[in-house]
Amino acid sequence: MPERHADRRAKIVLLILLALALVSVAAFLTLGAKGSWAFVLKFRGVKLFSLLLVAYAIAVSTILFQTVTNNRILTPSVMGFDSLYVLVQTVLFFTIGSGAVAMLDPQVKFLAEATLLVVFSAALYRWLFVGAERSLHLLVLVGIVFGVLFRSLSSFMQRVLDPNEFAVLQDTLFASFNTIDPTLLTVSTVIVALATVVGFRLMHALDVLSLGRPTAISLGVDYKRTVTLLLIVVSVLVAVSTALVGPVLFFGLLVAALAHYLVANDRHAYVLPAAILVAIVCLVGGQVVLERIFSFDTALSIIIEFLGGIVFISLILKRGAR
Repeated sequence: MPERHADRRAKIVLLILLALALVSVAAFLTLGAKGSWAFVLKFRGVKLFSLLLVAYAIAVSTILFQTVTNNRILTPSVMGFDSLYVLVQTVLFFTIGSGAVAMLDPQVKFLAEATLLVVFSAALYRWLFVGAERSLHLLVLVGIVFGVLFRSLSSFMQRVLDPNEFAVLQDTLFASFNTIDPTLLTVSTVIVALATVVGFRLMHALDVLSLGRPTAISLGVDYKRTVTLLLIVVSVLVAVSTALVGPVLFFGLLVAALAHYLVANDRHAYVLPAAILVAIVCLVGGQVVLERIFSFDTALSIIIEFLGGIVFISLILKRGAR
């Protein structure tokens, strides 16, 4: 009976989140629209699709990563992924300059960055999570060490950059949900779709993996293969979202924490769609509020990072109090 009650609550929460997501989408497309509706819907539709793609990639990658690590505090960003992105951008500006970077084909640059991020993260995550079981302290320490290393290298190169070059570089290092390059949407959609197909074929093993490595192995899961594929999917999704909008440290953590709290159910059939819908409400609804109420007086990424940081601290304090 309690299980039925939990499932019913999760379904009700999903319906509410779906309604909020649809309202956010409708508001984004229609509020403040002037002139030709054909132009408005086309212009806003491209931007809306970009936000939906990023929300989906961040939400799914975070939930899958937390399932593999069996920990709700760790995210790819906490493990130093964003610092690597900053280092890649800094190396580009340091070696060839902002003028040459601007002349690069956006799709080639996007694919190169995404490939580099995927190769590094897949190698790191496979070493951490596929081999012998590691302690949480080691995982956090590795993330901190790599993050500090990447930030230190980036800081060194930024200090010797020309001030004008540094000013241009700074614009690329902050997440922006308002200036996504529409020319990258097609290739991003294809990559995310392929990653989704691979992840969907592993859906049956997610609930078992969340029980922990020993339990999953004892229940017949091919742990090494399954976790390797999931980590590749996570790496691809995070690389795409990071290359599209820039580094977002705590957004995935915020979305995952809210999804778990709202559905109060560990089944991925509920948690995954809840996380996606929460991400859509946060991004699309937040962009509507930012544009129509605050008139772009602040950046959405700043608000998201602030709230996500609070959630991160609260999760650590809650875990430490046990």
